[in-house]
Amino acid sequence: MALKVAVQMDHISSINIAGDSAFALMLEAQARGHELYHYTADRLAMIGNDVFCALEPVSVRDEVGNHFTLGEKQRFNMADVDVVLMRQDPPFDLAYIAATHLLEKVHSNTLVVNNPAEVRNAPEKLFVTEFADLMPPTLVTRDRSEIDRFRDEYGDIVMKPLFGHGGAAVFRITQDDLNYGSLYDFFAATFREPWVIQQFLPNVKHGDKRILLVDGEFAGAVNRVPAKGDLRSNMVRGGAAHESELTEKEREICARLGPSLKEKGLILVGIDVIDNRLTEINVTAPTGIRAVAKLGGPDIAAKVWDVLEAKVA
Repeated sequence: MALKVAVQMDHISSINIAGDSAFALMLEAQARGHELYHYTADRLAMIGNDVFCALEPVSVRDEVGNHFTLGEKQRFNMADVDVVLMRQDPPFDLAYIAATHLLEKVHSNTLVVNNPAEVRNAPEKLFVTEFADLMPPTLVTRDRSEIDRFRDEYGDIVMKPLFGHGGAAVFRITQDDLNYGSLYDFFAATFREPWVIQQFLPNVKHGDKRILLVDGEFAGAVNRVPAKGDLRSNMVRGGAAHESELTEKEREICARLGPSLKEKGLILVGIDVIDNRLTEINVTAPTGIRAVAKLGGPDIAAKVWDVLEAKVA
């Protein structure tokens, strides 16, 4: 059965198809004969309890610079769409939160992936703290005295904004780093929310593993190794993708998280693990599907669509 599939994303003209997981899901949906539509979140409109949107029919091709064709916009009641893939990149700000509220209105009729209410309630750097025993020592605050105490106890630390993404504004501060005070002032002037401060894990040089789970089950993994001279392993920051098998501890982490993810309707999730320690649970727009496939790993896009088709049916 052909499904009507609407993809809420950053405009398709702006994406890097080599690593974009939304694009991988679109290619798979198209190959299965589903009707694909494209839109950006600012087009959503609510009247009473109905949510409308101008959707553009879209066809996709795995060709750099020639990867999509859009048709004329058509106004849809989003309750008439079978599946919505909520895939725009963070920042997880008020605009993002507003979009989750609007999509929550249609979630009883339309399968929204991931569940918009649970995405709203599970910002990735906070949701992960529900599994604090699996994490490195972590502090969430913007209070200087608390950061000072944490730094005195753990020495080298990493500071990052609570709602950051893609490795932006992630800093390592060594115990004797004279830039600490200036960095604190920079964060205080730039980010209104609290920040995440974690004990630095030296083995990040060997990789930050992205593990993908589909409907609570392990689906594939890729080890992202930082570029020389960089702390960050994110592939958008120059990290290199390598094949990876799960350690026994990583399998335990997946087993711990899986039931909670499934219960919350978080169908596609990416977790980050450094040296067998869980650091983030990514539920907004997790990447890694294409990297896993390119390294000869499982076809995670197919796994996702197997699950979605079964749920709609």
